Amino acid sequence: MKISGNAIRPGNIIEHQGRLWRAVRIMHTQPGKGGAYLQVELKDIRDGTKLNERFRSSESVERVRLDQRSYQYLYSDGDAHTFMDTETFDQIALPTEMVGEEQVPFLQENMVVSIRSYEEQPISVQLPDQVVLRVVEAVAVVKGQTAASSYKPAILENGVKVLVPPFIESGTRIVVATADATYVERAKD
Repeated sequence: MKISGNAIRPGNIIEHQGRLWRAVRIMHTQPGKGGAYLQVELKDIRDGTKLNERFRSSESVERVRLDQRSYQYLYSDGDAHTFMDTETFDQIALPTEMVGEEQVPFLQENMVVSIRSYEEQPISVQLPDQVVLRVVEAVAVVKGQTAASSYKPAILENGVKVLVPPFIESGTRIVVATADATYVERAKD
């Protein structure tokens, strides 16, 4: 399926230069002279090589259609992460590179993820957009620091560091976006 060059999003799989690439990072750039473009960091899904490419909105790229199935995360054993197909109960073990180094800390037992495959070969793992985690350590707020909207560092139960609003304390459960490890809101529970 052809899409416009500025419609590429992180996680999209595109065909470019005869190879399959995963969009890792995107950045909209509008220089003072000339038209705007999308700077995209691409990673080859087969060998892991990286490529930085510019796409203008007038260009079109081929977005690859992938088979998508629901899998349940079971456990991790070193660098292998085991998932079970929710329909057939078949189990597969995928390496950290396929799950994503930054996504692995957000895997939770029994979490349902979406695994995309191309020609029966798993390519990528899509976690839920948000997860609920407990804050285990938060810096105390300095009095008078609330005049401007400021965030403070906090460490979550999975070891990830995020910036949270001043009212969040240790033990509070918060919602975190898995795509970029950012605070969304306080959990409603």
